[in-house]
Amino acid sequence: MPRASAAAAAQTAQDILAAAIDLFSEHGFSAVSVDDVARQAHVTRGAVYHHYNNKLGLFSAAAEKLQNRVADAVVAAAENSGEDPLRQLRTGCHAFLDAITTESAARILLAEAPTVLGWCQWRRMDSENSVVHLRDALEATGVAPHLLEATTAQLSGAMNEAALWIVEGGSADRDAAHEVLDRLINAALDPSTGGP
Repeated sequence: MPRASAAAAAQTAQDILAAAIDLFSEHGFSAVSVDDVARQAHVTRGAVYHHYNNKLGLFSAAAEKLQNRVADAVVAAAENSGEDPLRQLRTGCHAFLDAITTESAARILLAEAPTVLGWCQWRRMDSENSVVHLRDALEATGVAPHLLEATTAQLSGAMNEAALWIVEGGSADRDAAHEVLDRLINAALDPSTGGP
């Protein structure tokens, strides 16, 4: 395939994905058709099927894209916070809450994906993105090996629930969620409460 054609095909795939993310986040999986996505992306229905096979494949790609976007925000924030592992953990956790509470990410990743994709695929995607960074950050702070997986799962679950709560409540809830997140991190890492 000539380079121009490959570039055009890649751009078409990205345009379709962007349209799908917009539509799925606004209307939900069940209310969006392949025709809706094609219309918004200014492509044919056949182009959508060519790049993503079907509506479920398109939704899965949208969820993967958003998972990567959230994970990238977490990593960038943590890396820019300095060398201290605790500071990196805190900064990354707060970046996660902010990144996932954008309208598209919260609805697609937290409300729709577990049902549409199923818990197994949703957990796999989550564990390959933000959760792996959370586990690494907790390990770097000295969480005991026998508590690492449980601490990762529970802190991740708390942040996901906080994200849904923020989306429902708004900015006042966001401030409270960030404050409580610091308390959860403190508790998870406090040796007197069973931390590292």
